[in-house]
Amino acid sequence: MAEKKGMLQEFKEFAMKGNVIDLAVGMIIGSAFGTITSSLVNDIIMPLVSMLIGGIDFTEWKWVLKEAVIEDGEVVKAAVSVNFGTFISTIINFIILAFAIFLMVKAINSARAKAEKKEEEKPAEPPAPPEPSAEEKLLTEIRDLLKKE
Repeated sequence: MAEKKGMLQEFKEFAMKGNVIDLAVGMIIGSAFGTITSSLVNDIIMPLVSMLIGGIDFTEWKWVLKEAVIEDGEVVKAAVSVNFGTFISTIINFIILAFAIFLMVKAINSARAKAEKKEEEKPAEPPAPPEPSAEEKLLTEIRDLLKKE
């Protein structure tokens, strides 16, 4: 039983590390961002592109390999088709998502470079005062001797 408690404790420590939680949050936000970009592509960009090329709906672009079997008005077997319109839409979705991530990484790198530049501009320590010259040392000794007399 002691081994199980050890393993459970080890798992709890692993699961509660900041990196694991950050990864989980990143995955959730990434999934939501992917949904947003899919909507942007499917609901805004693709209809505009479709209108520019003559009102053709990309989702209907397909190469039918085998027609659907219909009996009494009902589909018995669905059609077999290569849906390259949907594939084109997915590629555009990927390009937009990749570009957005590129812009985000670029902004983060720019902010990091600015922070490093500010850090470099700060003087680490004030420079030590220059050491007195031989003449100054001699004059200081003479002054100290005169004070003693």
